[in-house]
Amino acid sequence: MIDPAELRKIEVFADLEDDQLVWLAEQGEEQRLATGEQPFQPGAPADHMYAILEGELQLRRTSDEAETRFFNAQPGEITGILPYSRLKTFNVIAHALSPIRVVRFHKSIFPEIMDRMPEVGERLIGLMLDRVREVTRMDEQREKLASLGKLAAGLAHELNNPAGAAKRAATSLRELREQLRQAYLRLDCHNLSPDQRSFIAKFEALALSQANQTSAVPSSSLEQSDKEDALAEWMDAHSVAQSWQLAPMLAEAGITCEQLDEVALQIGDDALGDTLIRCNLSLTASRLVMEIEQSVTRISELVGAIKEYTYMDQAPEKEIDVHTGIESTLTILAYKLRKKSIRVVREYDPSLPKICAFGVELNQIWTNLIVNAVEAMSEAGELRIKTWGEPKDLVIEIQDNGSGIPADYLPRIFEPFRTTKSLGEGTGLGLETVKRVVRKHRGSIKVESEPGNTRFYVRLPKQKTGDKTSDSTASVGKGAN
Repeated sequence: MIDPAELRKIEVFADLEDDQLVWLAEQGEEQRLATGEQPFQPGAPADHMYAILEGELQLRRTSDEAETRFFNAQPGEITGILPYSRLKTFNVIAHALSPIRVVRFHKSIFPEIMDRMPEVGERLIGLMLDRVREVTRMDEQREKLASLGKLAAGLAHELNNPAGAAKRAATSLRELREQLRQAYLRLDCHNLSPDQRSFIAKFEALALSQANQTSAVPSSSLEQSDKEDALAEWMDAHSVAQSWQLAPMLAEAGITCEQLDEVALQIGDDALGDTLIRCNLSLTASRLVMEIEQSVTRISELVGAIKEYTYMDQAPEKEIDVHTGIESTLTILAYKLRKKSIRVVREYDPSLPKICAFGVELNQIWTNLIVNAVEAMSEAGELRIKTWGEPKDLVIEIQDNGSGIPADYLPRIFEPFRTTKSLGEGTGLGLETVKRVVRKHRGSIKVESEPGNTRFYVRLPKQKTGDKTSDSTASVGKGAN
């Protein structure tokens, strides 16, 4: 039998009367484990409470692959099943970090504990609630990090493309500088008159102007090929070397054979080739500069979207346009949409007023709902976002043509830890977050789903949210459900 006095090492039993400790000792069973041994297996019935007398017990989440440690039970602490817990089977891996000695109590004695020692029952219930809060906090933190990681990876991918393009263009531009210098030197060898030099400058300016115009309305592949062939034939007829290299850029700039006739007439055949080479190099340099401008503009747009998404340098509650928030979210999640070739259909009501809200938190709504929709769809799916106004509310509808939500999940889809995803892919906190944020803004959310048609309706009041919405307990930043 266990020495009742040893039970005073356990914090929740420390101040019990001797007769109460004797009764507890009679109900308990001592268990000794060597280092590495397990008091129970994952999936085993959760039917015992464990009081640690000596040693240390480590518990790991069975669904955690990256972060293995979940909780360490030290001497004097209690783990395992607790009163009023709804846990049916153990979902953790437990093993001894050192030789340990525990007392285990079967859950069948919990009613009698509550009757004989109400204060112990209260402590155990408090311990269970603390443990639930801690587990929830850890899950929420993990989901926040996972969500942040996904967004960061997507943003890095989005930034990498324009940044790489700008770097390649800048490198090519540096190499082109020397080629342009050589082209100018070769033209100087032809002893051109001032009028001829002036004509060449005007021809280059015309080519650059035409290139800017044609870039706005590009030709079809077939038309471009026909233009290149015509220019190459003209240059071959005039003994211009490397015609096949010069033709594509000249054709892209809209240069015609008639314009080349004028160049040949003004410059002469001797300087014709060097003139066209110099013009070609100028056009190439202009295109590289344009690529750099476009890449930097894209980077600036992405940074702007992130600032809009997080509402950096702005008060947390302010007047916002829900369309702007949705568009910022779509920009951030563009990599996910492209990966599956998802088509986005927008049906925005331009007359919607701005609302006073917490912009960052609303963007978490759009993030969770859009990510869920994308993950529910197969390749080339369709995401439809529609907004409209009602007398007191704004309504945002997010629809996808994915697999739908199983009927048995729908009634409890917004409950914490409810998820249709595989083990380890989601903890079921995304939609719980959505509902909490919507309620914080005194709105409502509902869902309708069948295979090929899932619709979430978010209603937000038009009036100012007011001080009642400043619920500091609302949590944002969690991953999609």
